Amino acid sequence: MENLNIILFDGDTWRRLLPLTFTRPIADIRIGILTIRQKWEHLFQAKTASLTVEYLREKYPFAKGIHSEHLFINGSLLPTPALFHQIKYLQANQAIVDGDTVLALRTSGKFPSILQKTSGELRLLVNQLNQVKPVEDYKKINYLWDIFEQNDYWLRSDYQMLTHGRKSQTISSTNTIIGAENIFVEEGASIEGACLNASVAPIYVGKNATIMEGSVVRGGLAMCKNSVLKMGTKIYGATTLGPYTKVGGELNNVVIFGYTNKAHDGFLGNAVIGEWCNLGANTNNSNLKNNYGKVKVWNYFEENFINSDRQFCGFFMGDHSKCGINTMLNTGTVIGVSANIFGADFPPKYIPSFSWGSAKEMETYDLKKSLRTAELVMARRKQKLTDIDERILRTIFEKTMFHRERYANNLVM
Repeated sequence: MENLNIILFDGDTWRRLLPLTFTRPIADIRIGILTIRQKWEHLFQAKTASLTVEYLREKYPFAKGIHSEHLFINGSLLPTPALFHQIKYLQANQAIVDGDTVLALRTSGKFPSILQKTSGELRLLVNQLNQVKPVEDYKKINYLWDIFEQNDYWLRSDYQMLTHGRKSQTISSTNTIIGAENIFVEEGASIEGACLNASVAPIYVGKNATIMEGSVVRGGLAMCKNSVLKMGTKIYGATTLGPYTKVGGELNNVVIFGYTNKAHDGFLGNAVIGEWCNLGANTNNSNLKNNYGKVKVWNYFEENFINSDRQFCGFFMGDHSKCGINTMLNTGTVIGVSANIFGADFPPKYIPSFSWGSAKEMETYDLKKSLRTAELVMARRKQKLTDIDERILRTIFEKTMFHRERYANNLVM
Protein backbone atom coordinates (compact mmCIF):
# COMPACT_ATOMS: atom_id res chain seq x y z
CA MET A 1 0.00 0.00 0.00
CA GLU A 2 3.08 2.24 -0.24
CA ASN A 3 1.84 4.20 -3.27
CA LEU A 4 -1.69 4.57 -1.98
CA ASN A 5 -3.13 7.70 -0.38
CA ILE A 6 -5.95 6.61 1.98
CA ILE A 7 -8.56 9.33 2.45
CA LEU A 8 -11.47 9.11 4.89
CA PHE A 9 -14.28 11.33 3.61
CA ASP A 10 -17.32 12.70 5.45
CA GLY A 11 -20.13 12.95 2.91
CA ASP A 12 -23.64 13.97 3.93
CA THR A 13 -23.57 11.87 7.12
CA TRP A 14 -21.38 14.57 8.71
CA ARG A 15 -24.43 16.78 9.29
CA ARG A 16 -26.45 13.93 10.77
CA LEU A 17 -23.76 13.43 13.43
CA LEU A 18 -23.64 17.04 14.61
CA PRO A 19 -22.85 18.42 17.19
CA LEU A 20 -20.05 15.83 17.61
CA THR A 21 -18.78 16.53 14.09
CA PHE A 22 -18.76 20.32 14.43
CA THR A 23 -15.16 19.98 15.67
CA ARG A 24 -13.93 16.80 13.93
CA PRO A 25 -14.34 14.63 10.84
CA ILE A 26 -16.57 11.59 11.30
CA ALA A 27 -13.48 9.34 11.27
CA ASP A 28 -12.29 10.86 14.54
CA ILE A 29 -15.36 9.69 16.45
CA ARG A 30 -14.40 7.21 19.16
CA ILE A 31 -16.38 3.97 19.28
CA GLY A 32 -15.18 0.85 21.07
CA ILE A 33 -11.61 1.55 22.20
CA LEU A 34 -10.22 3.30 19.12
CA THR A 35 -11.51 6.04 16.87
CA ILE A 36 -12.76 5.02 13.44
CA ARG A 37 -9.57 6.45 11.92
CA GLN A 38 -7.36 4.49 14.32
CA LYS A 39 -9.13 1.26 13.36
CA TRP A 40 -8.45 1.78 9.64
CA GLU A 41 -4.85 2.87 10.27
CA HIS A 42 -4.21 -0.16 12.46
CA LEU A 43 -5.47 -2.51 9.74
CA PHE A 44 -3.73 -0.78 6.84
CA GLN A 45 -0.61 -0.05 8.90
CA ALA A 46 -0.61 3.38 7.28
CA LYS A 47 -1.63 6.94 8.05
CA THR A 48 -4.85 8.32 6.59
CA ALA A 49 -5.88 11.77 5.35
CA SER A 50 -9.26 13.49 5.62
CA LEU A 51 -11.79 15.01 3.26
CA THR A 52 -14.06 17.07 5.45
CA VAL A 53 -15.86 20.43 5.49
CA GLU A 54 -13.77 23.41 4.51
CA TYR A 55 -13.37 25.06 7.93
CA LEU A 56 -11.94 21.84 9.42
CA ARG A 57 -9.41 21.21 6.64
CA GLU A 58 -6.68 23.33 8.18
CA LYS A 59 -6.60 20.97 11.18
CA TYR A 60 -7.49 17.80 9.23
CA PRO A 61 -5.83 18.18 5.82
CA PHE A 62 -5.71 15.76 2.91
CA ALA A 63 -2.45 14.83 1.21
CA LYS A 64 -1.73 15.98 -2.34
CA GLY A 65 0.21 14.54 -5.26
CA ILE A 66 2.50 12.21 -3.32
CA HIS A 67 0.94 8.90 -4.33
CA SER A 68 0.01 7.34 -7.63
CA GLU A 69 -3.37 6.04 -6.43
CA HIS A 70 -6.03 7.22 -3.98
CA LEU A 71 -8.36 5.11 -1.88
CA PHE A 72 -11.41 6.97 -0.56
CA ILE A 73 -13.27 5.39 2.37
CA ASN A 74 -16.52 6.70 3.83
CA GLY A 75 -15.60 8.04 7.29
CA SER A 76 -18.78 6.68 8.86
CA LEU A 77 -17.87 3.15 7.74
CA LEU A 78 -16.36 0.72 10.25
CA PRO A 79 -13.91 -2.03 9.21
CA THR A 80 -15.42 -5.46 9.72
CA PRO A 81 -12.98 -8.14 8.47
CA ALA A 82 -14.99 -8.91 5.32
CA LEU A 83 -15.44 -5.26 4.38
CA PHE A 84 -11.80 -4.43 5.06
CA HIS A 85 -10.76 -7.27 2.74
CA GLN A 86 -13.12 -6.02 0.01
CA ILE A 87 -11.86 -2.44 0.27
CA LYS A 88 -8.19 -3.40 0.51
CA TYR A 89 -8.35 -5.28 -2.77
CA LEU A 90 -10.36 -2.74 -4.75
CA GLN A 91 -8.96 -2.25 -8.22
CA ALA A 92 -8.14 1.14 -9.72
CA ASN A 93 -11.23 3.05 -10.91
CA GLN A 94 -13.55 0.77 -8.95
CA ALA A 95 -16.12 1.80 -6.34
CA ILE A 96 -18.25 0.12 -3.68
CA VAL A 97 -21.74 1.60 -3.71
CA ASP A 98 -24.92 0.73 -1.82
CA GLY A 99 -27.84 2.55 -3.40
CA ASP A 100 -27.08 6.27 -3.14
CA THR A 101 -24.35 5.73 -0.54
CA VAL A 102 -20.70 5.72 -1.64
CA LEU A 103 -18.73 3.43 0.68
CA ALA A 104 -15.32 3.39 -1.01
CA LEU A 105 -13.58 4.10 -4.30
CA ARG A 106 -10.10 3.78 -5.71
CA THR A 107 -8.75 6.12 -8.37
CA SER A 108 -5.51 6.32 -10.29
CA GLY A 109 -3.62 9.12 -11.99
CA LYS A 110 -3.48 12.71 -10.82
CA PHE A 111 -5.02 13.69 -7.53
CA PRO A 112 -8.73 14.14 -8.34
CA SER A 113 -9.83 17.75 -8.71
CA ILE A 114 -12.98 16.65 -6.90
CA LEU A 115 -11.04 17.13 -3.66
CA GLN A 116 -11.13 20.85 -4.18
CA LYS A 117 -14.92 20.70 -3.96
CA THR A 118 -17.33 19.22 -1.45
CA SER A 119 -17.11 15.61 -0.37
CA GLY A 120 -20.71 15.09 -1.46
CA GLU A 121 -19.60 15.56 -5.07
CA LEU A 122 -17.64 12.34 -4.88
CA ARG A 123 -20.86 10.76 -6.14
CA LEU A 124 -20.26 12.46 -9.50
CA LEU A 125 -16.87 10.80 -9.77
CA VAL A 126 -18.28 7.41 -8.79
CA ASN A 127 -20.69 7.45 -11.74
CA GLN A 128 -17.66 7.16 -14.02
CA LEU A 129 -16.24 4.11 -12.22
CA ASN A 130 -16.91 0.38 -12.21
CA GLN A 131 -19.33 -0.14 -9.32
CA VAL A 132 -19.60 -3.21 -7.09
CA LYS A 133 -21.95 -4.07 -4.22
CA PRO A 134 -20.63 -4.17 -0.64
CA VAL A 135 -20.39 -7.32 1.42
CA GLU A 136 -23.52 -8.04 3.43
CA ASP A 137 -24.02 -6.75 6.96
CA TYR A 138 -21.38 -4.02 6.83
CA LYS A 139 -21.38 -1.60 9.77
CA LYS A 140 -21.78 2.17 9.55
CA ILE A 141 -22.84 4.97 11.89
CA ASN A 142 -25.63 7.13 10.49
CA TYR A 143 -27.09 8.75 13.60
CA LEU A 144 -25.84 9.84 17.01
CA TRP A 145 -27.41 6.89 18.84
CA ASP A 146 -25.56 4.41 16.60
CA ILE A 147 -22.41 5.28 18.56
CA PHE A 148 -23.54 3.95 21.93
CA GLU A 149 -25.64 1.22 20.30
CA GLN A 150 -22.67 -0.25 18.38
CA ASN A 151 -20.17 0.36 21.17
CA ASP A 152 -20.39 -3.18 22.53
CA TYR A 153 -19.54 -4.72 19.15
CA TRP A 154 -16.57 -2.44 18.55
CA LEU A 155 -15.27 -2.67 22.10
CA ARG A 156 -15.04 -6.44 21.68
CA SER A 157 -13.52 -6.11 18.21
CA ASP A 158 -10.90 -3.55 19.26
CA TYR A 159 -10.07 -5.58 22.35
CA GLN A 160 -9.26 -8.64 20.24
CA MET A 161 -7.22 -6.58 17.77
CA LEU A 162 -5.19 -4.68 20.40
CA THR A 163 -4.49 -7.59 22.77
CA HIS A 164 -3.86 -10.41 20.28
CA GLY A 165 -0.58 -12.15 21.09
CA ARG A 166 0.14 -9.83 24.02
CA LYS A 167 0.26 -10.39 27.77
CA SER A 168 -1.62 -8.26 30.30
CA GLN A 169 0.08 -6.64 33.27
CA THR A 170 -0.51 -8.44 36.55
CA ILE A 171 -3.62 -7.35 38.48
CA SER A 172 -3.19 -6.63 42.20
CA SER A 173 -4.51 -9.21 44.68
CA THR A 174 -6.46 -6.44 46.44
CA ASN A 175 -9.09 -6.67 43.69
CA THR A 176 -12.02 -9.06 43.24
CA ILE A 177 -11.72 -10.50 39.73
CA ILE A 178 -14.28 -12.46 37.71
CA GLY A 179 -13.35 -13.54 34.19
CA ALA A 180 -9.66 -12.64 34.44
CA GLU A 181 -9.03 -14.05 30.96
CA ASN A 182 -11.11 -11.18 29.52
CA ILE A 183 -9.25 -8.39 31.30
CA PHE A 184 -6.24 -6.65 29.78
CA VAL A 185 -4.21 -4.08 31.70
CA GLU A 186 -1.64 -1.92 29.94
CA GLU A 187 1.69 -0.76 31.40
CA GLY A 188 1.48 1.81 34.18
CA ALA A 189 -2.20 1.24 35.00
CA SER A 190 -3.23 1.13 38.67
CA ILE A 191 -6.16 -0.93 40.02
CA GLU A 192 -6.63 -1.40 43.77
CA GLY A 193 -9.59 -2.55 45.87
CA ALA A 194 -12.01 -2.79 42.93
CA CYS A 195 -14.45 -5.45 41.71
CA LEU A 196 -14.04 -6.31 38.01
CA ASN A 197 -16.46 -8.70 36.29
CA ALA A 198 -15.45 -9.51 32.71
CA SER A 199 -17.42 -12.74 32.43
CA VAL A 200 -19.91 -11.16 30.02
CA ALA A 201 -17.71 -8.73 28.08
CA PRO A 202 -14.04 -7.64 28.15
CA ILE A 203 -12.45 -4.94 30.27
CA TYR A 204 -9.54 -2.96 28.78
CA VAL A 205 -7.51 -0.69 31.07
CA GLY A 206 -5.20 1.58 29.09
CA LYS A 207 -1.72 2.85 29.80
CA ASN A 208 -1.45 4.82 33.08
CA ALA A 209 -5.21 4.54 33.69
CA THR A 210 -6.49 4.31 37.29
CA ILE A 211 -9.36 2.43 38.93
CA MET A 212 -9.74 3.61 42.52
CA GLU A 213 -10.93 1.68 45.56
CA GLY A 214 -14.53 0.58 45.77
CA SER A 215 -15.21 0.82 42.04
CA VAL A 216 -17.48 -1.89 40.63
CA VAL A 217 -17.17 -2.68 36.92
CA ARG A 218 -19.25 -5.02 34.80
CA GLY A 219 -17.80 -5.29 31.31
CA GLY A 220 -17.51 -4.23 28.70
CA LEU A 221 -15.38 -1.29 29.61
CA ALA A 222 -12.67 0.50 27.65
CA MET A 223 -10.43 2.90 29.55
CA CYS A 224 -8.01 4.75 27.30
CA LYS A 225 -4.68 6.12 28.52
CA ASN A 226 -4.65 8.20 31.70
CA SER A 227 -8.39 7.82 32.31
CA VAL A 228 -9.66 7.51 35.89
CA LEU A 229 -12.52 5.84 37.75
CA LYS A 230 -13.02 7.72 41.03
CA MET A 231 -13.73 5.89 44.30
CA GLY A 232 -16.96 3.92 44.35
CA THR A 233 -17.74 4.33 40.64
CA LYS A 234 -20.26 1.89 39.12
CA ILE A 235 -19.85 0.95 35.46
CA TYR A 236 -22.13 -1.11 33.22
CA GLY A 237 -21.15 -2.01 29.69
CA ALA A 238 -20.61 -1.13 27.05
CA THR A 239 -18.85 2.02 28.25
CA THR A 240 -15.84 3.81 26.76
CA LEU A 241 -13.71 6.43 28.51
CA GLY A 242 -11.41 8.25 26.11
CA PRO A 243 -7.93 9.45 27.12
CA TYR A 244 -7.63 11.68 30.21
CA THR A 245 -11.30 11.19 31.10
CA LYS A 246 -12.27 11.22 34.78
CA VAL A 247 -15.59 9.75 35.95
CA GLY A 248 -17.50 8.93 39.12
CA GLY A 249 -21.04 7.91 39.98
CA GLU A 250 -22.91 5.45 37.73
CA LEU A 251 -22.49 4.98 33.96
CA ASN A 252 -24.36 2.60 31.68
CA ASN A 253 -23.50 2.35 27.97
CA VAL A 254 -21.77 5.74 27.74
CA VAL A 255 -19.11 6.84 25.24
CA ILE A 256 -16.85 9.76 26.22
CA PHE A 257 -14.36 10.84 23.56
CA GLY A 258 -11.68 12.16 25.92
CA TYR A 259 -10.38 14.97 28.19
CA THR A 260 -13.78 15.19 29.92
CA ASN A 261 -14.71 15.23 33.63
CA LYS A 262 -17.74 13.67 35.22
CA ALA A 263 -15.99 13.23 38.53
CA HIS A 264 -18.87 13.04 41.01
CA ASP A 265 -22.07 11.14 41.73
CA GLY A 266 -24.93 11.07 39.24
CA PHE A 267 -26.26 8.68 36.58
CA LEU A 268 -25.45 8.76 32.87
CA GLY A 269 -26.96 6.22 30.49
CA ASN A 270 -26.99 5.67 26.71
CA ALA A 271 -25.06 8.88 26.12
CA VAL A 272 -22.24 10.23 23.95
CA ILE A 273 -20.05 13.10 25.16
CA GLY A 274 -17.29 14.91 23.28
CA GLU A 275 -13.98 16.32 24.52
CA TRP A 276 -13.22 19.03 27.08
CA CYS A 277 -16.64 18.78 28.75
CA ASN A 278 -17.38 19.03 32.47
CA LEU A 279 -20.46 17.70 34.23
CA GLY A 280 -21.06 19.11 37.69
CA ALA A 281 -21.79 17.01 40.77
CA ASN A 282 -25.03 15.03 40.63
CA THR A 283 -25.63 15.63 36.93
CA ASN A 284 -28.16 13.01 35.83
CA ASN A 285 -29.79 12.09 32.57
CA SER A 286 -32.98 10.19 31.81
CA ASN A 287 -32.56 7.43 29.23
CA LEU A 288 -36.13 6.08 29.34
CA LYS A 289 -39.40 7.99 28.99
CA ASN A 290 -42.03 7.55 31.72
CA ASN A 291 -44.44 6.11 29.14
CA TYR A 292 -41.74 3.79 27.73
CA GLY A 293 -42.25 5.35 24.31
CA LYS A 294 -39.72 5.94 21.53
CA VAL A 295 -37.36 8.89 22.06
CA LYS A 296 -37.16 11.85 19.68
CA VAL A 297 -33.78 13.52 19.06
CA TRP A 298 -32.88 16.84 17.41
CA ASN A 299 -31.27 16.27 14.00
CA TYR A 300 -29.30 19.05 12.31
CA PHE A 301 -29.77 17.56 8.83
CA GLU A 302 -33.56 17.54 9.14
CA GLU A 303 -33.61 20.77 11.22
CA ASN A 304 -36.15 19.12 13.48
CA PHE A 305 -36.71 16.41 16.08
CA ILE A 306 -36.78 12.95 14.55
CA ASN A 307 -37.88 9.61 15.95
CA SER A 308 -34.84 7.60 16.99
CA ASP A 309 -37.01 4.47 17.15
CA ARG A 310 -35.17 3.75 20.39
CA GLN A 311 -36.70 3.17 23.79
CA PHE A 312 -33.40 3.83 25.58
CA CYS A 313 -31.68 7.03 24.54
CA GLY A 314 -29.91 9.50 26.84
CA PHE A 315 -28.14 12.65 25.67
CA PHE A 316 -25.43 13.93 23.31
CA MET A 317 -22.97 16.72 24.10
CA GLY A 318 -20.54 18.54 21.80
CA ASP A 319 -16.99 19.56 22.74
CA HIS A 320 -16.26 22.21 25.41
CA SER A 321 -19.78 22.16 26.91
CA LYS A 322 -20.43 22.31 30.67
CA CYS A 323 -23.21 21.46 33.14
CA GLY A 324 -23.56 22.92 36.62
CA ILE A 325 -24.32 20.88 39.73
CA ASN A 326 -27.65 19.01 39.91
CA THR A 327 -28.29 19.40 36.18
CA MET A 328 -31.15 17.20 34.91
CA LEU A 329 -31.14 16.16 31.25
CA ASN A 330 -34.15 14.63 29.55
CA THR A 331 -34.21 11.69 27.13
CA GLY A 332 -32.76 12.54 23.73
CA THR A 333 -31.26 15.89 24.78
CA VAL A 334 -28.78 17.34 22.26
CA ILE A 335 -26.27 19.94 23.51
CA GLY A 336 -24.08 21.79 21.03
CA VAL A 337 -20.47 22.97 21.27
CA SER A 338 -19.36 25.28 24.11
CA ALA A 339 -22.73 25.49 25.84
CA ASN A 340 -22.97 26.31 29.55
CA ILE A 341 -26.03 24.94 31.38
CA PHE A 342 -27.06 25.39 34.99
CA GLY A 343 -30.06 25.77 37.28
CA ALA A 344 -32.98 23.60 38.39
CA ASP A 345 -35.57 21.89 36.17
CA PHE A 346 -34.96 20.20 32.80
CA PRO A 347 -33.38 22.44 30.16
CA PRO A 348 -34.74 22.18 26.58
CA LYS A 349 -34.07 18.98 24.64
CA TYR A 350 -32.12 20.97 22.05
CA ILE A 351 -29.51 23.46 23.25
CA PRO A 352 -27.65 25.27 20.42
CA SER A 353 -23.89 25.78 20.50
CA PHE A 354 -22.62 28.74 22.56
CA SER A 355 -25.79 28.91 24.67
CA TRP A 356 -25.62 30.10 28.28
CA GLY A 357 -28.38 29.67 30.83
CA SER A 358 -31.04 27.47 32.39
CA ALA A 359 -34.48 26.04 31.75
CA LYS A 360 -35.98 29.49 32.34
CA GLU A 361 -33.76 31.53 30.04
CA MET A 362 -30.97 31.01 27.51
CA GLU A 363 -28.72 33.67 25.97
CA THR A 364 -25.63 33.66 23.79
CA TYR A 365 -22.42 32.65 25.54
CA ASP A 366 -19.95 35.48 24.94
CA LEU A 367 -17.38 34.19 22.46
CA LYS A 368 -14.36 35.77 24.16
CA LYS A 369 -15.38 34.32 27.53
CA SER A 370 -15.97 30.87 26.05
CA LEU A 371 -12.57 30.87 24.36
CA ARG A 372 -10.92 31.96 27.60
CA THR A 373 -12.62 29.08 29.44
CA ALA A 374 -11.43 26.63 26.78
CA GLU A 375 -7.86 27.90 27.23
CA LEU A 376 -8.01 27.44 31.00
CA VAL A 377 -9.56 23.97 30.80
CA MET A 378 -7.03 22.72 28.26
CA ALA A 379 -4.09 24.22 30.18
CA ARG A 380 -5.00 22.04 33.18
CA ARG A 381 -4.18 19.02 31.00
CA LYS A 382 -1.08 20.70 29.61
CA GLN A 383 -2.78 21.19 26.25
CA LYS A 384 -3.03 24.41 24.25
CA LEU A 385 -5.96 25.97 22.44
CA THR A 386 -4.18 26.58 19.15
CA ASP A 387 -4.91 29.35 16.69
CA ILE A 388 -6.46 26.69 14.43
CA ASP A 389 -8.70 25.47 17.26
CA GLU A 390 -9.79 29.04 17.96
CA ARG A 391 -10.62 29.65 14.29
CA ILE A 392 -12.74 26.49 14.26
CA LEU A 393 -14.67 27.58 17.35
CA ARG A 394 -15.19 31.06 15.93
CA THR A 395 -16.58 29.53 12.74
CA ILE A 396 -18.96 27.30 14.70
CA PHE A 397 -20.10 30.36 16.67
CA GLU A 398 -20.99 32.15 13.42
CA LYS A 399 -22.57 29.11 11.77
CA THR A 400 -24.86 28.42 14.74
CA MET A 401 -26.00 31.98 15.35
CA PHE A 402 -29.34 31.43 13.61
CA HIS A 403 -30.01 28.43 15.87
CA ARG A 404 -29.59 30.62 18.95
CA GLU A 405 -31.86 33.26 17.43
CA ARG A 406 -34.57 30.69 16.74
CA TYR A 407 -34.24 29.38 20.29
CA ALA A 408 -34.56 32.89 21.73
CA ASN A 409 -37.80 33.30 19.76
CA ASN A 410 -39.11 30.00 21.16
CA LEU A 411 -39.26 28.45 17.69
CA VAL A 412 -37.14 25.50 18.77
CA MET A 413 -38.14 23.76 21.99
